[in-house]
Amino acid sequence: MTPNEFRELALSFPEAIESAHMHHPDFRVAGKIFATLGYPNENSATVKLSPDEQKEFVRSCSGVFTTAKGAWGRQGSTIVHLPAATIDIVRKALTAAWRNTAPKRLFKNR
Repeated sequence: MTPNEFRELALSFPEAIESAHMHHPDFRVAGKIFATLGYPNENSATVKLSPDEQKEFVRSCSGVFTTAKGAWGRQGSTIVHLPAATIDIVRKALTAAWRNTAPKRLFKNR
C-alpha cells in the first residue's frame, strides 16, 4: 500500500478531513485524530485503536502492525507498515479507528 492509497482510504470516511500535527498529515473526524501518515517514517502510518483491537491486529498481521512505543502504544496507537499492508486490512483498521473517534450520529453510514 502506498501513502496516497492510505490517504484516500482515510478520507473516504464520513466527515473525515486531512490536517497536520507535529509536521505529519493526520486524519480527523469531529476535530479528533483517528490516523496519521508518515510517522514514525515515510513508509508508515498510525491508527488509533482500542488496546484490544490493537492486540488482535498485531497478532493476526504482525508484519503489518506494531504497537507504538510508550504510553501512546499502551493506549492503542498502532503503527502500520505500509509496504506490507493490503488495502483490505488497512480498511478494517481505519474503520475501527474512525469508529473509535467519530460521533455516534455518523455510525449509521459505516
